[in-house]
Amino acid sequence: MLNMSTSGDLKSACVTRNGLVKLPPQPNGLGSASITKGTPAAKNRLCQSSSVPTILPPPGLALPATAPPLLGPDAELISPTSALPLPPIRRFPKAPGEGQLVLDEKVLNRLLWYFTTAEKCTLAQVCKTWRKVLYQPKFWDGVTPILHSKELYNVLPSGEKQFVSLQAFALRGFHAFCLVGVSDLDICEFIDNYPLVIKVTVLGRPGSCDLCLNDLIGRMVMLEQMQGLVHLELSGCNDFTEAGLWSGLNARLTSLSVSDCINVADDAIAAISQLLPNLADLSLQAYHVTDTAMAYFTAKQGHTTRTLRLQSCWEITNHGVVNMVHSLPNLTALSLSGCSKITDDGVELVAENLRKLRSLDLSWCPRITDAALEYIACDLHKLEELVLDRCVRITDTGLGYLSTMSSLHNLYLRWCCQVQDFGLQHLFGMRSLRLLSLAGCPLLTTTGLSGLIQLQDLEELELTNCPGATAELFKYYSQHLPRCMVIE
Repeated sequence: MLNMSTSGDLKSACVTRNGLVKLPPQPNGLGSASITKGTPAAKNRLCQSSSVPTILPPPGLALPATAPPLLGPDAELISPTSALPLPPIRRFPKAPGEGQLVLDEKVLNRLLWYFTTAEKCTLAQVCKTWRKVLYQPKFWDGVTPILHSKELYNVLPSGEKQFVSLQAFALRGFHAFCLVGVSDLDICEFIDNYPLVIKVTVLGRPGSCDLCLNDLIGRMVMLEQMQGLVHLELSGCNDFTEAGLWSGLNARLTSLSVSDCINVADDAIAAISQLLPNLADLSLQAYHVTDTAMAYFTAKQGHTTRTLRLQSCWEITNHGVVNMVHSLPNLTALSLSGCSKITDDGVELVAENLRKLRSLDLSWCPRITDAALEYIACDLHKLEELVLDRCVRITDTGLGYLSTMSSLHNLYLRWCCQVQDFGLQHLFGMRSLRLLSLAGCPLLTTTGLSGLIQLQDLEELELTNCPGATAELFKYYSQHLPRCMVIE
């Protein structure tokens, strides 16, 4: 994400003020050229006889009055008025100089793609032409500006605070913002000045537990005025309560993420399920959410919700999974990362009822064993991504079950401390694998890892903190897996 601030209507708001870029001198690449009047054959004819006609200057080219006479081979004077006419001189268009190239918008449109986002912010201050080119929305696609509360105001000479102009953001087509450490008043000012936002991320003040937002937002100050808002993220906003969700959530929202907000618990799910019928993506990190909350999902979400991420919801057990899988049968992506009370029985419920899953994250679920992998391999035939990081009970037997999954593209086994070379051999026949992470697996040796060259379609292999990954092994991979990016 890009850290930005504004200081003028048209001046770039995302760079150090008064920043200049000094362009290094460039060679012009243009050699000197001369025009020869006549060809060698013509010159020979001129020199054969003193009686040949004189040379006539080309049209538009007059010889100076003091021009010296032309001499033949016998030192005879050749009259400048009696030579044969020469073919017309071809005139080439003048090549553009450096000054023209650096201001040519066609050249800039291609050249400026090669700079990073931060460099583009600086280059936009070089001149008006560069700013005009760089302020096109295509250069900022996928970039989210980060605005801190102190950057939202300018202090006038009188001491009063004036909200900064957001025109520079509008010119670049930004529709998503991340607001850090803002208050309710800051939110209201932002809404008044930039209502056409479709996604807002609100972060608490970094490094502190200060209150960030309260239920003023919940009284629909933000959601009612931002008519285009469909994505909302709240993170670290410790004074934002469930009452705020009840009064503020708008049916337009299709994506909601709530994380690290300590006052959010079961009632948050009740508000979400009843007020957001179009919800497609829900991410919730709430330490106090229990199995009861999973019963609040209704048929409304069952038809629309495709992604559910329950992260570090420590109180959710297999009973909560029962409620969830029956209410949300159309899920294609599910994360139970950090839900440490989920066991193999909970995974069996997921595998039997959520047959459309393409992505499943069971990382940091220490009670998961090889039995869970058997359920996954038997029922989730469309699964493309499986995350098993820190599932410390997974063994070689479990990898044997996974080897039957022909649709699996991405497999994460970070810090699965019981996986050995024998289990790794089960993966050698998985031709569909494109990404494999074995970071931190302490029992894998160089010999076992060398067999991965059989996965010729592998695109990314992560071996960070893997004792068996040696310099010789990486050299071996470079020879036999030339298309694979190996992360050391």
